[in-house]
Amino acid sequence: MDSVPRVQARIGQRAFLLTTAALPLTGWVVHAVALHKQLAATRKDPLTGLLRRDSYTDRARRLLTRHRNDVAVVLVDQDHFKAVNDTMGHPAGDAVLVATAARLTAWAGPRAAVGRLGGDEFVAVLELPSARLEQRLAQLVRMLHTPVVLEDGRTVDVAASVGAATPDVLGTRDLTALQRAADVALYDGKHSGRAVVASPAHTTVPSINGRRAGRPGTAVWGRAA
Repeated sequence: MDSVPRVQARIGQRAFLLTTAALPLTGWVVHAVALHKQLAATRKDPLTGLLRRDSYTDRARRLLTRHRNDVAVVLVDQDHFKAVNDTMGHPAGDAVLVATAARLTAWAGPRAAVGRLGGDEFVAVLELPSARLEQRLAQLVRMLHTPVVLEDGRTVDVAASVGAATPDVLGTRDLTALQRAADVALYDGKHSGRAVVASPAHTTVPSINGRRAGRPGTAVWGRAA
């Protein structure tokens, strides 16, 4: 007659063991989720949500390997950004950076590598056939020249300089070389309101701190300043 209580006791013991065994596992899962969030936070810029340099570099190199010549490296640098901070305040400057990051991300698409290199400098590496390069860069210029509306209703007139480099034109898929050429091209057309595409001549321009020190022949697409 006491078999039922014994069975119930054994079931109760098993349930207790399963419950206590699950506790460390549950704790590990919670810890793993927290660790994943921490790692994700270190990979992304806290203000804009874009990839930081190391994470961006890893993804960009994979895209260059996967898409070979049908890829573009695009650098973006805000024009007159210091004036925004000085005249409208740093919260307005932050809003401009966030808006620029969102626009570049929307333009580049979900498969692109989009990062913030620091300050008001951004970069994107994306699949982009040369036949569509002119049209797409002109579209980006228009997006980056759209005024930013702040939370308090004020409007900030914004502009950005854009430089691009492609493996098919420069004959290399090295990310560092492409970024440097795109950077030289960007500063070749700084404040012009146009996107500048690097030519082979941009790879030979002497520079100081990565900035151009000359003006080679260029191709420019976008709108007049």
